[in-house]
Order: sequence, then C-alpha cells, then structure tokens
Amino acid sequence: MNFELTEEQQLVQDTARRFAAEDIAPTLVEEEKHHEFRVDRVARMGELGFFGCALPEELGGNGMGFLESVLMAEQIAKVSASWRLPFNMQNLGPALTVAKFGSAEQKRRYVAGWAAGKQLGFFAMTEPNTGSDVSSMRTHAIDRGDHWEINGNKMWISNAHVGDAGLLYAYTDRDKKHNGISAFIIEPKKLAGCTARPIETKLGLHCAPTGEFVFEGAKVPKDAILGNPGDGFKICMWQLNNTRLGCAAGALGVAGGALDLAINYANERTQFGKAISQHQMIQSQIAEMVVEHHAAQMLVYRAAWLKDQGKPNQQETSIAKFCASEAAVHAANECMKIFGSYGFSTEYPAERFYRDAKSLQVVEGTSNVQKMIIAGIALGHSGNR
Repeated sequence: MNFELTEEQQLVQDTARRFAAEDIAPTLVEEEKHHEFRVDRVARMGELGFFGCALPEELGGNGMGFLESVLMAEQIAKVSASWRLPFNMQNLGPALTVAKFGSAEQKRRYVAGWAAGKQLGFFAMTEPNTGSDVSSMRTHAIDRGDHWEINGNKMWISNAHVGDAGLLYAYTDRDKKHNGISAFIIEPKKLAGCTARPIETKLGLHCAPTGEFVFEGAKVPKDAILGNPGDGFKICMWQLNNTRLGCAAGALGVAGGALDLAINYANERTQFGKAISQHQMIQSQIAEMVVEHHAAQMLVYRAAWLKDQGKPNQQETSIAKFCASEAAVHAANECMKIFGSYGFSTEYPAERFYRDAKSLQVVEGTSNVQKMIIAGIALGHSGNR
C-alpha cells in the first residue's frame, strides 16, 4: 500500500490551502457576522478547477478524481466549513448526477456551468416532515401532458434562494412508493409558481445560504425530468453516496482546523507557571484529537480512492462520513475546552468550529443513518455498491 500523495495531488492540496488563506480567511470574520455569501468567490473556485473533479473533460472536467476533490474540500474547511458547501452544490451533487443520468442535451446545458462556478447549483430532497426517510416526501409532480405541475414544499435546502439550476426530487406516482419518486432539473428563478425564501435562524454555517422552496402549481417542462419517471429514488441514493463524501471531507477540515487551533493555543497559554501544553490533561485531549483525525483521514481518503477505482464503496463512504463527522464534533468540543472562557467567546474561532461541526452529524444522512447503512451491509441485509 502506498500512502503518499502524488506531486499533482500535493499541488492541488497546496492550491486549496493558499486559496483558503488568501481569499477566505482575511474577510471571514466580517462575512460570518453578516451571513454573507460571495457569488464571486464561487466563480473563482470554479476557475481554479475545484468543481471539475470526476467529470468528463468535455463537460468541464479537470482530469482529477474524488480524492483530489476531498483534498481540496478538506483544506477549505480547515478555514471555513461554510465554503466547503460549494463542492457539493456544484460538483458532487448536481454536476456528477446529471453527467451520470442526464440526456445529452441536459449534460450540455447544465454540467459545464456548475463545474465552472458560473451557475449556482443545489439539490432539494428534505421537507418539513421528511428527513432521513426520503420516501415520506409529499412534494408531487402531475403529468399535465405538455408539462409537469409541481406542488409541495422543500426545507433546509442549501442555495435554495440563490441557486440558478439544480435537482428536485418529487413523487410522480405515489402508489409505487419509493419507486414512484422522480428527479427533475429546475431553474427556480425562471419558474413561475416557485417561491424561494432564506432560512437565517441557523446555529452555524453562516456563510452558506440555506432556504426553502414552495411550489404552487409550478410548471416544469417535460424534458426537465432526469432519467425516467420513477428513477428518482435510485438517482437520489447514488447522489447521496457522493455528496456524503464531500461532507466527510468537510469534517476532516473542521477537525484539522480545530486541532491546529488547540495546539497553537496550548503552546502559547500559560497556567501554573508553564504552557498548558505541558499539563497531562491537555496532552490527553490533544492525543485523542490527533488519533481520531488521523483515523478519519485514512477512512475518507480510502473511500475516495475506491470511488476513483470504480469499486463498491457505499459502506466505506458511510464509515468515513460517520467517523469524520463524529471526530469533528469531538475535536471542536475539546478545542473549546482547551480555550477555556475564550472558547465561549465569538472573538475566537473555536466556537465557530463547534457550531459548524454539529451540522456534519445531520446533513447527507445523519450519524444514525450512516450506522444503519454500515450495519445493514455488514449483516448481509443489503449489498455494497
């Protein structure tokens, strides 16, 4: 086994690290205060090739794979978990999914724009009463002959009120249960009968826009359907297996950022006549953070490698997402404790890491859902794909 990154991968990692330090970090504090989302920054990330991973070159791909995407997202999230989100909204979610299941015209029309960061993406699954149980969604699409009529409500959708084009999942035949869900490509800003509103009452991820969709007789063209009617659940599960890898990469970044912050502070802060890093209890906390971060990193990189090799990876991706998100929350929590009272202050980034980390136990399948997937495959109840 070779655990070394190639020179190209190290360059990709360094590029993302510099971007985070030079483009995000200098203005992040003010942007966090005002919940500011920068469309221009998404475009710059696209120009650097952040969103072209695992895509064919003719669709805006950059010749890189899932592992390179993970390496970049990890470095960005070490500075800001909010700015890890575009990797999912542009690349791992809409672009890869349409490249896999879309018609030639759909691929031509949408994928390159997402990859370039010139068209803001999203994917809408969650509803007020639908989270982990995707098949319980109520949003439905009725075939009206020359168009689909959409009615329903989606909640907690990243980029909902800023998105240009993205994926919508809705029932087209409720009698078939999950086999009656279909996927659509929609352009909400151009769609009459679609209202998008921001959700600003969030614990964290203040620079990542989140909102809701309300569909009231929205007319969607017949050719907006992705794949065939009834393919939506299959498409959704395939997409989630990619986007949760992006979440795992973000969790690595948060855990690594919290760890670096804690180490620097522990070496600078003095109590009882010496740096607190000399106290065994602090060393114990740091050791736990280091071990969990390294373990999660190996799991996330391995899941990405399996995807790049075209090998079954559903279980490994869920293992990576579960381990990394739990490690991120623990690292952020320990970082806050090491900072003491300063960790509770909004003047220091420790509290932001903690707030942002909590989202990672929920999005793209909660930690409980990941355990269900992991155990189900381990017990032979379902196969690894």
